[in-house]
Amino acid sequence: MSESNQHESKEQGDAFSREAQQGQTGFFAEFLDFLLHNKKWWITPIVIVLLLVGVLVMLGGTAAAPFIYTLF
Repeated sequence: MSESNQHESKEQGDAFSREAQQGQTGFFAEFLDFLLHNKKWWITPIVIVLLLVGVLVMLGGTAAAPFIYTLF
């Protein structure tokens, strides 16, 4: 292995160590970061609608169900 490859490998190892020591980001922060870097803003309305449907399904199994049914 040449000296430049060893130096590059050490730099990659150091970068990996720094990333590993950082705290974990939350799901929503990571999703926002994904949207910003990949410019996939069209996904946002789909995710919001899916979350709202999920909330309605969860509330449908609770005492709030009679109030939800009156909305439809």
